[in-house]
Order: sequence, then structure tokens, then C-alpha cells
Amino acid sequence: MSLTEQPQGHYAETAFQADAIPRQAPPPEKSTWKKLGSHLDVARLPWGHYIGVNPTLYEYDNEWFEDYQYMKEDYLAYAMINEERWSKFVDEDIGLLYRFLRFWFVVISHGFSFIGGGGYFIAGIALFVTVLLLGAELFDPSETFPFDAFLVPFVMVAFCSVATVLRKLYEKYSIRFYKSNKNWSDDIAFCRRTGMVKSFQGNFPFYEFDAYIEMRADMKGNQFHSLKVRHRYPQHSKDERNGLPLDFGFPADGSIAQLYAMWDMLGRYMDVSQPLPDIPRLEPFRHLDPTTKAFDEAGKRGRPATYWRDLYAKASEQELKQWREEHRKVVDAAPWGSRPDLMAQSVPGYGDSYTAEPEDVNAYGRIPNKSDRFVERAEAKDTSRQNKRNNY
Repeated sequence: MSLTEQPQGHYAETAFQADAIPRQAPPPEKSTWKKLGSHLDVARLPWGHYIGVNPTLYEYDNEWFEDYQYMKEDYLAYAMINEERWSKFVDEDIGLLYRFLRFWFVVISHGFSFIGGGGYFIAGIALFVTVLLLGAELFDPSETFPFDAFLVPFVMVAFCSVATVLRKLYEKYSIRFYKSNKNWSDDIAFCRRTGMVKSFQGNFPFYEFDAYIEMRADMKGNQFHSLKVRHRYPQHSKDERNGLPLDFGFPADGSIAQLYAMWDMLGRYMDVSQPLPDIPRLEPFRHLDPTTKAFDEAGKRGRPATYWRDLYAKASEQELKQWREEHRKVVDAAPWGSRPDLMAQSVPGYGDSYTAEPEDVNAYGRIPNKSDRFVERAEAKDTSRQNKRNNY
């Protein structure tokens, strides 16, 4: 389905379609492209040629159903992502004192509780201190029993118990705070309806951004990879306060293939010739997007309208965990490597700025070995609207 076939007035003329990327200017000489060449440093991901596999973090999302259950119909108004925009900024209507108190509340409730915090570790330290004090009493006995030796563990265990109660209250009632104060902004967002990326530095077309996998290392040499979506022309979007280019981070846990899946999903989200990605957080909005509605009504989704809602309502945590692990294998097995890059047709010199890519993209995250096969990306074919066969 081309843009001209969309209902009048729904999508803007600037809406993004992979088969209609305009010709663009080359990037400035001093750009991120100059960093490319080391497979352990920076890798740029290709545009278009969607695989259609979503990252596990969004396919099997732990938090969305709790939000949906509490907010019900209000979920449409308070969601981070909907059929119009994917927000990247929270505009909270709260004071500095509230922020300060909430910060320490979360630190105490999450850091010292017996539920996923350091409660058991602290209790272990308390027990160790008690044993030392009692041992010292054997060498220097006093006339009275050393009740003070038990004061330390009692205080520590009591403190961690209070933290545990606070965390339970937080997990039960935090969604009320979310609904009252956590307002996802429409001003910093990736906008499907318009094809624009809105930011403090201005609004820019989505096709002016590129996706990179960045590797960082900690003091112990452990590698961490992240997905950054960065504006190609920093001379127009650089933050004047710190000189940094405009970029956005998108979370995806697990392997590097998950980062490829995240970029693939974001591209399909922004591309109005594609239906919305079939993930739980977007299911309540599918009927509000014309392309997705037509796709679903034609029976191409192959799922009930409330598939994800019903699945989460009936599934156990053990089942969800199993499905997540199975989906991770699906993401890793998808053919992410060596795909053509559509943007090479639209930006001069784009195709010359990257080197060979591993067929198994997870090779970016490990020391190269003889079994890793690096190949050049295939040349992208003409994908103009007149020559591309469109399935929607």
C-alpha cells in the first residue's frame, strides 16, 4: 500500500516509506563514518530489507500487562508507544523535593530488600559480625551475656525487612504514580504519522538517522553493546551545550542480533507501508493505524485482535520464561548479516563507508575466530515506488 493509497488526512506527506527515500546530501567530513573499520568498535546497521523479527525484550514484555490491567482504557493515553509516536522522554509534573524523596525511596526499597536486592547479603554480613563478637567474648568474657552482639544483626535484618515491605508497596502502587505523573512526551519522539523525529534540537526526517552498534568496555575489560540511532548531519542537530550529536538509545537485551532486531522493528514502526510491529505494547492501537487495520482485516496477521492480552492473562511466568528463551533462538538464527543497504542509493558515498560484515552478526561481540565468515553487503536494487512490488 503506497502513501497515496492511505486514507486522506491520516499520514502526513512527510511520512516515511522505505521505497521512497529521497536523494540526500553527503555527511560532513568529520562524522561517525570515520570511526568505522573496526568490528569491535562501531558497526552501522543497514536500512530496509526487513526481516520481521522483533527483539525478545518487546516480544515478551514483563511489564506491559501490569500497566494495561491497571489503566485499562486509559492505557491508550499513557503508553510510551502508540500508533502515532514512540516517545523518548518523560515529562513529569513533580517538584524537586518529590524527586529527591522518590530517589532515596527507590534506593532503599530496591537496594536493601530481600526481593532482588542486597537484603540477604547484608543479613550475611550481620551474621558474620555476630559470630566475630561472640568469638571475641570467648577470649574476653564479661559478667553479663553480650546482648549487644545480637543488636547488630537485629537492626540490619529489621532494616532490610522494612525495605522489603516498601518494595512490595512500590511494586503494587507504583503504577498509580505512573498514571498520575509519568507523562510520555510527544515533543521528543519518533513519529510514525509524520515520519519525523522530534527533539530539543529540532525536528528531522527519520531517513536522516543511522543506527549504530556501539561497544563500551568497563575497567575489567567486559564488553557492553548498545544500539544508538544518530542523526547523520550533526551540523544541523548538535547540542550546543555539550557539542554532542543528536542520538537516541534503544534497549535490547541479550545478543547483538537483538540490537539488529530492535533496528528492524523501529524501521517497520516508522514505515507506513508496513503494519505496526506485532508486539504486546502496540496491540491495543492496531485498529487505529490505517495500514495495520487493513492488514489485519485482510487476515494477514493470523491472530485474534486480543492475542497478546489473552496470552498474558492465561500464561504462567514459567511459560513466559520458556517462550522468551525460544524466541532468543529465533532472533539469533535470523539472517541479519550481509543484507543490502537501501540508504546507499540515496546518500553519496554511503556504501563505501563500511567494511565487511559477519554473516553471524553476534561475531561483533566476541574475539574473531576462523569460523567467523565476513562478507561484503550485496548491492541494493532499485526500490523506487514505481519499481518495487508492494505486498500491502
